[in-house]
Amino acid sequence: MLKIIVLIIHIIVSLFMIAVILLQQGKSAGISGAIAGGAETFFGKNKARTMEGTLERLTTISAVVFVITSLVLTLLMGR
Repeated sequence: MLKIIVLIIHIIVSLFMIAVILLQQGKSAGISGAIAGGAETFFGKNKARTMEGTLERLTTISAVVFVITSLVLTLLMGR
Protein backbone atom coordinates (compact mmCIF):
# COMPACT_ATOMS: atom_id res chain seq x y z
CA MET A 1 0.00 0.00 0.00
CA LEU A 2 2.83 2.40 0.87
CA LYS A 3 4.55 1.65 -2.45
CA ILE A 4 1.42 2.67 -4.36
CA ILE A 5 1.02 5.93 -2.44
CA VAL A 6 4.67 6.91 -2.92
CA LEU A 7 4.49 5.92 -6.59
CA ILE A 8 1.41 8.10 -7.15
CA ILE A 9 3.12 11.04 -5.41
CA HIS A 10 6.22 10.42 -7.54
CA ILE A 11 4.23 10.49 -10.79
CA ILE A 12 2.35 13.66 -9.79
CA VAL A 13 5.60 15.41 -8.82
CA SER A 14 7.19 14.30 -12.10
CA LEU A 15 4.37 15.76 -14.18
CA PHE A 16 4.34 18.94 -12.08
CA MET A 17 8.09 19.38 -12.50
CA ILE A 18 7.82 18.94 -16.28
CA ALA A 19 5.08 21.59 -16.44
CA VAL A 20 6.98 24.06 -14.26
CA ILE A 21 10.19 23.65 -16.27
CA LEU A 22 8.33 24.15 -19.55
CA LEU A 23 6.71 27.34 -18.22
CA GLN A 24 10.08 28.96 -17.49
CA GLN A 25 11.63 31.35 -19.96
CA GLY A 26 14.83 30.38 -21.74
CA LYS A 27 18.07 32.07 -20.75
CA SER A 28 19.41 34.60 -23.26
CA ALA A 29 22.66 33.86 -25.06
CA GLY A 30 25.30 35.95 -26.75
CA ILE A 31 26.03 39.65 -26.31
CA SER A 32 22.42 40.60 -25.68
CA GLY A 33 22.28 37.98 -22.94
CA ALA A 34 25.39 39.41 -21.29
CA ILE A 35 23.92 42.92 -21.30
CA ALA A 36 20.54 41.74 -20.08
CA GLY A 37 22.16 39.54 -17.45
CA GLY A 38 24.13 42.49 -16.08
CA ALA A 39 21.02 44.64 -15.99
CA GLU A 40 19.11 41.87 -14.29
CA THR A 41 21.65 41.58 -11.48
CA PHE A 42 21.61 45.36 -11.05
CA PHE A 43 17.87 45.94 -11.25
CA GLY A 44 16.58 42.47 -10.32
CA LYS A 45 16.60 42.75 -6.53
CA ASN A 46 12.95 41.70 -6.33
CA LYS A 47 13.42 38.65 -8.54
CA ALA A 48 11.96 36.28 -5.94
CA ARG A 49 8.65 38.12 -6.15
CA THR A 50 8.36 37.75 -9.92
CA MET A 51 6.79 34.87 -11.78
CA GLU A 52 10.24 33.65 -12.82
CA GLY A 53 11.42 33.56 -9.22
CA THR A 54 8.33 31.66 -8.18
CA LEU A 55 8.81 29.11 -10.96
CA GLU A 56 12.46 28.62 -9.97
CA ARG A 57 11.44 28.05 -6.35
CA LEU A 58 8.74 25.56 -7.40
CA THR A 59 11.27 23.75 -9.60
CA THR A 60 13.69 23.42 -6.70
CA ILE A 61 11.01 22.16 -4.32
CA SER A 62 9.65 19.65 -6.82
CA ALA A 63 13.17 18.40 -7.63
CA VAL A 64 13.86 17.77 -3.95
CA VAL A 65 10.55 15.93 -3.52
CA PHE A 66 11.30 13.94 -6.70
CA VAL A 67 14.69 12.82 -5.36
CA ILE A 68 13.21 11.89 -1.97
CA THR A 69 10.40 9.86 -3.52
CA SER A 70 12.92 8.17 -5.83
CA LEU A 71 15.03 7.11 -2.86
CA VAL A 72 11.98 5.92 -0.91
CA LEU A 73 10.77 3.90 -3.91
CA THR A 74 14.21 2.35 -4.29
CA LEU A 75 14.19 1.29 -0.65
CA LEU A 76 10.62 -0.04 -0.86
CA MET A 77 11.23 -2.03 -4.05
CA GLY A 78 14.10 -3.86 -2.39
CA ARG A 79 11.70 -5.55 0.04
